[in-house]
Amino acid sequence: MAAGGPAEAIVPRRFRVLANRRENEDTFTLELEGLDSPDPFEFEPGQFNMLYAFGAGEVPISISGDPAAPAPLVHTVRAVGAATRAICAAGPGDVLGVRGPYGSAWPDAAEDGVDALVVAGGLGLAPLRPALYSLLARSAGGGRLTLLYGGRSPEQLLFDAELERWRAREDIDVRVTVDTAGSGWMGAVGVVPALIEKVEIDPARTVALVCGPEVMLGFTIAALVERGLPPGAIHVSMERNMKCAVGRCGHCQFGPEFVCRDGAVFPYERVRRLFGLREV
Repeated sequence: MAAGGPAEAIVPRRFRVLANRRENEDTFTLELEGLDSPDPFEFEPGQFNMLYAFGAGEVPISISGDPAAPAPLVHTVRAVGAATRAICAAGPGDVLGVRGPYGSAWPDAAEDGVDALVVAGGLGLAPLRPALYSLLARSAGGGRLTLLYGGRSPEQLLFDAELERWRAREDIDVRVTVDTAGSGWMGAVGVVPALIEKVEIDPARTVALVCGPEVMLGFTIAALVERGLPPGAIHVSMERNMKCAVGRCGHCQFGPEFVCRDGAVFPYERVRRLFGLREV
């Protein structure tokens, strides 16, 4: 679902904070309800909004809630600058601005017999969370669902309680790794792409959804191609710096593409030559 028109593309709507939950040291998940319209804020998995903290600025943030239950509107935000710190500090009753939704969506992998491999690094799990909700809700005839997730440390992982609930399900294989960990960590230690060689993949029936830092994307894509996945079966979501959300300012340019306008989700086949250019 794209923004409705020129006014909606640039004018934020008011949303009230219902809840603010701390995920880790600097990342928070906010639940918002609209004040300017009674209608649910519909979106597709992979889309993002521009969140506006009045007096501090606005930033692009992926929607991290369930598209089948769009109210409340959910975003997961890392406090790294003035605007994100203000958003993360917002408490119940505070008002934020929202404009969107913007961007492309993850491909629909709900067809019978299609395997979905979801690979996330760090905060990249947030843009993939709506797709996971949709995949978990697909019919019993759906194919294999696998989530590979990595963080810098156990303390940096997102949605830890939800990860545990997903681990207990029979319809998803969840594997988590961290770069470094203390003696209390019982899981895997290493980078996310290393998990790819340990899972079962049928290249003829698998679609891969990948989100994380661009360095991680490059190594993950290489590992997927080595396992036989064709470029057309790999989809990536970029995290480049976006400012305007409508392709005018140029901050998120990726070669001839603009992440806010043409992405943030891209078929790898469309952008693969750009990953090999040092200048991009």
